[in-house]
Amino acid sequence: MNKSELVRALAEEHELPVEDATTVVNTFFDCVRDALLEGDRVEIRGFGSFKIKGYRGYKGRNPKTGDSVAVPPKRLPVFRAGKELKDILNP
Repeated sequence: MNKSELVRALAEEHELPVEDATTVVNTFFDCVRDALLEGDRVEIRGFGSFKIKGYRGYKGRNPKTGDSVAVPPKRLPVFRAGKELKDILNP
């Protein structure tokens, strides 16, 4: 399912105009993004949680040339499924 399919499903399920459903979905994603940018954890009970995990920089190697390359530190979003979602997927 992609974003437009999610919007369409929300609109059909709750008999909303597509524009309103788009606003709801975009607002949800914006709120999650903003919370993660602030370093907060986002928890949706029964579904899962999102958080940011920081990784240190390291020395890597270019596989094509063999040259050593400095890989900068980075932050990546991590999703962890909640118990209820796991139970649904693994009955």
